[in-house]
Amino acid sequence: MSKTTVRDLTSGSPMKLILGFMLPLLFGMLLQQLYNMVDTMIVGRYLGLEALAGVGSTGSINFLVIGFVQGLCNGFAIPVAQRFGAKDNKALRKFVGNTVWTAAVLALLLTAATCILCTNILTWMKTPDDVFEKAHDYIFVIFLGIPATFLYNILSSFIRSVGDSKTPLVFLVISSFLNIALDIFMIVALKMGVAGAAWATVVSQLISGILCLVYIAKRINILHIRRKDLKLDFYYINRLCAIGLPMGLQYSITAIGSIMLQTAVNSLGKTCMAAMTAGIRVSVFLSCPYEAMGSTMATWGGQNIGANKLDRVKKGLFSCSLLGIGWAIAALGITLLFGRGLIMLFIDKNNAPSPDQMEEVITLGKQFLTMNAAFYILLAFVNIVRFLIQGMGFSQIALFAGVFEMVARGFVAIWAVPKIGFSGACYASPAAWVLADMFLIPAFFACYSHVKKKLNIKKQDY
Repeated sequence: MSKTTVRDLTSGSPMKLILGFMLPLLFGMLLQQLYNMVDTMIVGRYLGLEALAGVGSTGSINFLVIGFVQGLCNGFAIPVAQRFGAKDNKALRKFVGNTVWTAAVLALLLTAATCILCTNILTWMKTPDDVFEKAHDYIFVIFLGIPATFLYNILSSFIRSVGDSKTPLVFLVISSFLNIALDIFMIVALKMGVAGAAWATVVSQLISGILCLVYIAKRINILHIRRKDLKLDFYYINRLCAIGLPMGLQYSITAIGSIMLQTAVNSLGKTCMAAMTAGIRVSVFLSCPYEAMGSTMATWGGQNIGANKLDRVKKGLFSCSLLGIGWAIAALGITLLFGRGLIMLFIDKNNAPSPDQMEEVITLGKQFLTMNAAFYILLAFVNIVRFLIQGMGFSQIALFAGVFEMVARGFVAIWAVPKIGFSGACYASPAAWVLADMFLIPAFFACYSHVKKKLNIKKQDY
């Protein structure tokens, strides 16, 4: 067994277990977003609006690629969570061993492809000439760091799959403070520009991954693999890809809509680009609880399905939904009271071309932020239900929610932004969440009924 405490989510109070698992995860995500925000704040304040717009213009393509990696890694951990719930340690280790080869190949291919196509991608997105160089300098380094992103996300997902959400948090605390220090050192002291912000992020993530690896080696025996576990087995690889690839593609398909939206906003100029960059950064920070709830539900679904405790799946959904609705109300209040001040964190009046332009960026940024926050209840169900479906083993079905999000954002980009300008862009995410929920909620009950029927058949056979 393990030298450390793992958490079994298949027995006990759902609300207590969900909170206990989610809160460390949430704190870690907040720290991760904090150092992303610090990157942007330092860039905006020390390097000016052009640099802020350049970094912001890469946000959607960053989400496309890095989101794919994160979704893929989360998917690879679901079979591990299911085998942990079933107490099948032999198969658990085989999944871990085959993940090593699968992730290594995908990391190399993805790094090579994105670095080679980096300039073309920014050109296809119609990145304005005055911010093109800064956008390229930033995103190219992020792409070079894809192996580090794989390392951290795979290992932290494995640790969470056995119920330990606290340890990855400790490593994120360390790397977050390191990231902030490196930001200041590389941008202010070494004058590396936006590339310095990107290198600070990559180095910090690499260190988090190494810390996870050392921790697993020293403390979590259940995840230790032997030479025989590293033997390629296409049953395990197929299972990993069947769950992981749809989860990765879900992020990427969603990001395609975001890229279409970013391309449309790019045509409105750097003022709108900077406003959306600031608005997105704050919105992502405020929506971190939903990311934590989603990750919690993936592990919850995986362990309880593995243990054949279907009733606990629905109880977990109810408990987590209450948390999601509560946070939606609180986040809207924060946005209405402090939205302007939060946007101003990213802008230094000394680096703005004029006071009028600075005021326009703040006003547009708050408009974007407020419109998103008003619909956070819809986002709550998008994350909670989608990840729960994935944890139950239906990644392919959850993938379609990403298609609906892409369609909604694409429609806004093609029709609304050209007609009504920046205001149209503010409606993109709410529209995406409406369509996603219209698919996901009925899909959950269909998946639930399917699993219930299978379990009943097994009991009858028995």
